[in-house]
Amino acid sequence: MSFINSPGNIQKSKLFPKHLAVIMDGNRRWAKSRNLASFMGHKEGVKTIKMIIAESIKAEIKILTLYAFSTENWKRSQKEITSLMNLFQEVIKKEKRNLIENQIRVKFIGYRETLSKSLKIAMNNLEKATEKNSRLILNIAINYGGRAEIFHSMQAIYFKLRNNNLEFSEIDEKTISQHLFTAGIPDPDLLIRTGGEKRISNFLLWQIAYTELWFTKVYWPEFSEKDFWKALNDYEKRVRKFGGEI
Repeated sequence: MSFINSPGNIQKSKLFPKHLAVIMDGNRRWAKSRNLASFMGHKEGVKTIKMIIAESIKAEIKILTLYAFSTENWKRSQKEITSLMNLFQEVIKKEKRNLIENQIRVKFIGYRETLSKSLKIAMNNLEKATEKNSRLILNIAINYGGRAEIFHSMQAIYFKLRNNNLEFSEIDEKTISQHLFTAGIPDPDLLIRTGGEKRISNFLLWQIAYTELWFTKVYWPEFSEKDFWKALNDYEKRVRKFGGEI
């Protein structure tokens, strides 16, 4: 089954974002409102992920970055964490062929060291299998934290300095960007957060310096095609100054 359905009468715009980032919030609250286990909210949210991938391709978005699991999420119950990790692995296995057929390149960003061996193998295999795809770059942030990412960048730069592989005078903002998990990828143009909260939650702290933000109260499992295009149409009307004047 393909991610991609007929685009219909969608009016594409040159002003649509090329890189869209999403904080997929509200899965657990969606489940709670229906007297379901938290895991059911995450499972239902996978359907929304498939939808937003399809709609992003229709909008000719080139990069989609999804916040799947943060470095702070380890504070949740062991039962929920185990269920989430199993779900990640299940989705990777189930959707691998679909991703390949639709020319979607998958990249995982975050710290892999603490993930299970089987999950790391599945992630590595999916990255390898899709590395030549170019229709859409799908970044999935697992065990990711913005502060930890910047710290990781600083460490990498320090070791290069210590080993005389880099001069202090050569360090600038570009150097830092080149040592982030998103190295080589342009910063997000638009960030969507579902679930009603209006904060960044340690996501892409360096990269979103001039990113447009769009918040909605809609829980992630209920986020629809209509909500997606509402966000894009709102972005289309904004004037991006990047700290300067028009």
